[in-house]
Amino acid sequence: MKLRTQLWLEIFSMSLDSIKTHKLRSFLTALGIVIGVMTVIGMVSVIQGLNASIAGEIERIGSNLIIVQKYEPVVVGERTEEERQRKDLSLDDIEAIKTSCPLVKSLTVQITPDFLQLPEVKYQNIKSDNAIIYGTDENFNSVFAIYLPKEGRDFTAAEIRHSARVCLIGTEVEDVLFPHMSPVGKEIKVGPEKFTVIGVMSKRGQMFGQSQDNIIAIPYTSLMKYFPYDLSSLSITIVPKEAKQINETIDQVTNILRLRRKVPPNKANDFAIFTQESLLSLYNQITGAAFIVMIIVSSIGLLVGGIGVMNIMLVAVKERTREIGIRKAIGARATDIVKQFLIEAVVLTGIGGLIGIIAGVAIALVIKLATPLPASVSWWSAVVGLAVSMGVGLFFGIFPAHKAARLDPIACLRYE
Repeated sequence: MKLRTQLWLEIFSMSLDSIKTHKLRSFLTALGIVIGVMTVIGMVSVIQGLNASIAGEIERIGSNLIIVQKYEPVVVGERTEEERQRKDLSLDDIEAIKTSCPLVKSLTVQITPDFLQLPEVKYQNIKSDNAIIYGTDENFNSVFAIYLPKEGRDFTAAEIRHSARVCLIGTEVEDVLFPHMSPVGKEIKVGPEKFTVIGVMSKRGQMFGQSQDNIIAIPYTSLMKYFPYDLSSLSITIVPKEAKQINETIDQVTNILRLRRKVPPNKANDFAIFTQESLLSLYNQITGAAFIVMIIVSSIGLLVGGIGVMNIMLVAVKERTREIGIRKAIGARATDIVKQFLIEAVVLTGIGGLIGIIAGVAIALVIKLATPLPASVSWWSAVVGLAVSMGVGLFFGIFPAHKAARLDPIACLRYE
């Protein structure tokens, strides 16, 4: 056992010596492996970071929410003609869901104004740039608990009914307009209209580099009264009475809307209804497709690297023909020669894999620090990258190793 271990260590040492002797050639040979592994590690880190970020956001908002809107949630390319022909959801649809769906615990409405450019938001002479305006109701902050006011109060049903000029602001708007005072009770201008601040929403931070706190919420009735709007942006978010009855609630809401919108039994819904979980599943499908494309691209790099390793190992067999003859003459077996060349190929690609892992991790960290994209490096991706790179060396080293092992020792000793 001890003798066998020494033999393996000696072969490993010889492989390292060979790589050190031809540093530049070894690096260029392993470059394809480096690029392939680096691509895998970098892309996996970004995709995992995005997935974790989306999953965390959905968990914060709540996974038992049902969302109804005119269009499907994710569109690649242009919308279909059928989607463009759909009728807008209406305020009467909201009332019908409230009165005719007993499984619905509560719901909230969200409408975005139809601005060509965001209106100027001011308090006295201080301006807040690019604040997102949306209209909602008194249930919004209870449905989305992450928006609960940290200061002040929420909208009342009376304020919604009477199109009151009141608003809730995000913490970023608060920091800009009211850096040294409480905003509650102060009057701000949103475009030409004046609104009284009744509360400040809880801080949410950024998502993909987009601030979620540079926002102003007003009653949706006020938005429809004082600003241009498009009902195609109307979104209804529903909370079922029981989380375990989410599918039954979806069926109930679907039946009411199909009946109201006169959708024939043999036709698909002319509206979108989905859950946060289905949205996450759809997102994972998209990132999964990107992952497959990334694997194909990196596989090309690994294939090129593997072919380069095989070619260099064949050159090494040619260069060391006399050495092979001497080793065989003093008792080395064919299996010893095979081991020597296979280990050399595996060590070469393993080093390339390690370099690729380090480069991939560095790229992920740069992306995380320099862009809004999140990145999360996982240990299993590094292990898989190293294992695949060493597997490439093992596979493409078999032919050169067996060719070296089959050489005639007498012919090798005569080789010049």
